Amino acid sequence: MAELTREDVLKLAQLARLSLTDDEVEEFRHELSSILAYVQQLQGIDVAGLEPTAQVSGLRNVMREDVLQDYGINRKDLLRNVPDVKDELIKVKRMVG
Repeated sequence: MAELTREDVLKLAQLARLSLTDDEVEEFRHELSSILAYVQQLQGIDVAGLEPTAQVSGLRNVMREDVLQDYGINRKDLLRNVPDVKDELIKVKRMVG
């Protein structure tokens, strides 16, 4: 693959809504060209007969059933300790604008 041009990098920057200095454009031109060359090298590897895999360690997630634990304290007693309650839920200030 040919090296990326200055215009290629500027087009990518525009799509990503980035403003780049001239030095950054040149730096990214070299870095992105290097990355694309490596990807092209990987494309040439023969993977015929290899089974696709998502992980290689052999570890797997171990799940357990949820078990309700009774600590001997009822909900109403706990809610008496909070500053504001609405419909048996703790009321807090709005966090998202």
